[in-house]
Amino acid sequence: MNKEKDDTRQIAFEAISQVLEKNRSLDVVLDQLLSRHADARDKAAAYRLIVCCLRQKGVLEAIIEPLLRRAPPQKVLWILLLGVAQIIFLETPRHAAINTTVNLTRKNGFSGFTGLVNAVLRKVADKGQESLEGLDQERLNLPTWLWQEWDKAGFNPRKLAQCLSYEVPLDLSVKAGITPPEGGTFLCADSYRYPVGTKVNTLPGFNDGQFWVQDVAASLPAFLLRVQNGEKVADLCAAPGGKTAQLIIAGGQVVAVEKDPKRIKRLKENLDRLQLQAKIVQSDAAQLNYKAEFDAILLDAPCSATGIFRRHPDVLHIKKSKEVGALVKIQRELIEAALQYLKPGGRLMYSVCSLQAQEAEEQARYIATLPGVTAQPFTSEDIPFLPESLTEEGWIRTLPFMWSEKGGLDGFFVARFKKL
Repeated sequence: MNKEKDDTRQIAFEAISQVLEKNRSLDVVLDQLLSRHADARDKAAAYRLIVCCLRQKGVLEAIIEPLLRRAPPQKVLWILLLGVAQIIFLETPRHAAINTTVNLTRKNGFSGFTGLVNAVLRKVADKGQESLEGLDQERLNLPTWLWQEWDKAGFNPRKLAQCLSYEVPLDLSVKAGITPPEGGTFLCADSYRYPVGTKVNTLPGFNDGQFWVQDVAASLPAFLLRVQNGEKVADLCAAPGGKTAQLIIAGGQVVAVEKDPKRIKRLKENLDRLQLQAKIVQSDAAQLNYKAEFDAILLDAPCSATGIFRRHPDVLHIKKSKEVGALVKIQRELIEAALQYLKPGGRLMYSVCSLQAQEAEEQARYIATLPGVTAQPFTSEDIPFLPESLTEEGWIRTLPFMWSEKGGLDGFFVARFKKL
C-alpha cells in the first residue's frame, strides 16, 4: 500500500468518525486534519471520498446491513462505508478498494474485524451496481425528519435528495468592473459559475482580491437590499464576509458584526484579501449599542443551514430536529434587536440558508406582526433571472434543484421589511 492511499483513507476515516459520532462540522474537522497532511492529492482524494460517504450514507448502509450477521463496532461500520463507497460510487479498482480498506481496519486497532471487512467488500464487489437495484436511493439518503418537514412544506423532498447525486460547481462573486476569470458562465448580478473541480486560489486575480467564493443563492440577500452610496448599513452575523463585501462594493458604510472570535479572524482575512474596509465589531448582534442609526440592515441569521446540504452534506447528519426550536428563539432575539438599530424608514433584510419553515416562512410571518414594521414584498422585477423563487407572499425561496440544468444552487429564504 502506498503512502497516498494510506493517507487518503486515514484522513477520510478520521473525518467521518468525528462528523458522525461527535456531530462536528466537516469544515472544522478538515481544517484540523488536513493541516497534518501536505500532499494535495491526498487532500483532494480524501475530500471526495468523505463527501461521497456523507451524500450516500443511507444507500451505503442499506447495502451493508444485509451482509452482516450482527452489528460490528461503530468505527468498523464507518470503515465499511468508506470501502463500499469506493466500489459502488467512485469506481476504485476492486483490489485497491478491498486491500486498502482491510489495511485501514488493521491500522486503527480492529484487526479482529479484517476478515469481516474483507468478506463484506468482496460480496459487494461481486454484485457491483446490482447492489443498488431495488433501493429507494433518494428516500434512504435523507433523514426521516427532514424528508417529512420538506414534504410538509411542499418542497418535493425527492427532487431535493436528487441533488446529492452530483458534484457541485464553484460560484464566484466578482467585484464590479472586474473582468471575471476565463472559463466561467454568467449567472446574474456579479455571480459567475465555474466547472466542478475548479480551484479558486489558482485563478488569476485571486491574490489581487478580485473575487470571492459565494454560492449564487447566498449573494441574493445583499443584492436585493439595494444599498445606495453612502448609506449606513449593518451586516449582522457577518462572517465569512461575502455579503459584507457586496454591501461595501455597493457603496455602503458597513458595520460588520460577528460574535465568534475565530470567525472574526476569517472575516478580517477575507476583507483584507479583497482590499475592502468595514468597521468590524466583535459582539453578540442582539446586544449592540446602536439606536436607530442604520439605513439598512442585513440579518443573515444563524440557522440549521439545511439549505446548503448539496455542498455540505454533513448538515444532513449533524443537525437534529430538536435544535431548530432553540435557533428560532435566537433568530427572534436578533430580529427584535435589528429593528431597534434601524432608523425610521430603514430596511431590514432577513435571510437564512435553511429549508426549515420554522426558521424562514414562519419567522417572516412573525416579523410582519411586530408593531412599527411593514412587509416589503418582492416582485418579478426584483428577481427576473430566477422567477420560480418568488413566492405568493412576495418572499424569495430558492430550492437546490432550481437551475438544475446549470448545477443547482443553495436553499435560501429572503424576506424584506421596512421600519415605520
